[in-house]
Amino acid sequence: MKPLIASALFGVIMMFAALSVKEKKTFSLIAAFLLAILVGVNVYELCEVMHNANGDTTLFGSMLRYDSVSIWFNTLMTFITFLYVLLCGKNIERVGQHVGEYYSLIFFILCGANLLTGYSNLLILFLGIEILSIPQYILAGSDKKSLKSSEASLKYFLMGSFSTGILLMGICLLYGAMHTFDITKFNFMEPGGMNMMALAGILFLIVAFGFKVSAAPMHFWTPDVYDGAPTPFTAIMATIVKAGVFMAFFRLFSQSFGGINAHWSLVLSIVTALTLFIGNITAVFQQSVKRMLAYSSIAQAGFMLFAVLSVNATGMKGLIIYSVAYSVATIGMFAVLMKLKDYTYDGFNGLAKKEPFLAFAASIFLFSLAGIPLTGGFFAKYFVLTAVMEQNTNMAWLVIFALIMAAVSVYYYFKVLMAMYFKKGDPEMAMEVTSTDKVVLGIVVVIVLLIGIMPDVLIGWLTN
Repeated sequence: MKPLIASALFGVIMMFAALSVKEKKTFSLIAAFLLAILVGVNVYELCEVMHNANGDTTLFGSMLRYDSVSIWFNTLMTFITFLYVLLCGKNIERVGQHVGEYYSLIFFILCGANLLTGYSNLLILFLGIEILSIPQYILAGSDKKSLKSSEASLKYFLMGSFSTGILLMGICLLYGAMHTFDITKFNFMEPGGMNMMALAGILFLIVAFGFKVSAAPMHFWTPDVYDGAPTPFTAIMATIVKAGVFMAFFRLFSQSFGGINAHWSLVLSIVTALTLFIGNITAVFQQSVKRMLAYSSIAQAGFMLFAVLSVNATGMKGLIIYSVAYSVATIGMFAVLMKLKDYTYDGFNGLAKKEPFLAFAASIFLFSLAGIPLTGGFFAKYFVLTAVMEQNTNMAWLVIFALIMAAVSVYYYFKVLMAMYFKKGDPEMAMEVTSTDKVVLGIVVVIVLLIGIMPDVLIGWLTN
């Protein structure tokens, strides 16, 4: 509860700071300081829950239920947001005049994510989704000088509103069938068999979540929105936001829908296969690295869907590792991208010669996204694929297909490596790479490698 209140309060503080603070750099310092405090609040809350005899904290008549896993996940996502501000703060300051408001919206996004990781009631799910989504519509259109940014904001708003309507329809059908919003009290079986109204509600929820996490065939808004939105905000939309929604997706199916696996696993399997195929194949043909990363995020969503398919302890571990490894590597890659003026593959030509550390960091991030051993992405993929095989050995065909698609992803990630190390050029830098940038990027690189070497650092003590 404390992190939820703190994130909302810090968002309000940033709004009031925007009225009095004039220097843009000051906003980044204030935001970083408040995020550091928020990490501390999450750690304090985690310690309280761990020492609680019941093992979790329930609030508002059990509408919210925080356990050690959900609070640990919130702590990790808050820390990654802290790193994001350190890496991308200068770029956020260059987007527009309302820097304080931008940071305020980021705190509200964390507030929404906090609700999504602890809900036990469908009404809280709806509130969390909306609190998470509405700031993104604003951030996507924050660059008033860019027509692409305005277009991205409009598309995101329309598609988001459409998916919210589908979500509400699913919630209504489930309430009509179950007579409660509490997901822990759902019982889908009737004397005559499956409750068909409930099944329809579940399908509506799968479609709605598919929109939110960019799963195919509900992904079509993603490339245009990610490409048109200001790059610093694309980074958080593709990472923290997606990870939070996936945790809500996993929570929904693990707590309430686990008993009807046979009814929904085929639907999710088809969605997963489509997401992997469309995301990877279309990424191959992109000429812009930013747009490639947008399609890459669709492909990565396909792997994260394996955790939802499994809904077991290994799937939970996999989702936590995947969320952290993917988020850190993607934010790091976007931080490198924002140092360049040209976002095409040619813009990376010769980067290793001009900025060797920047090229090295980008290489580690791309290795992780591709799932190369000794990086966080390798164990992230290993855990989610293992989770599915533990749950249902009949899913072997989907695991093999995912491995083939992972091999395809190596091609378009390594195109960037080829440009940096094996092609001649003089990349034009959008801004200077300072010593502070190198230190923070170095920390992010170490985190990616640490997860790849010792993944139990993230989830070992939770298992115990």
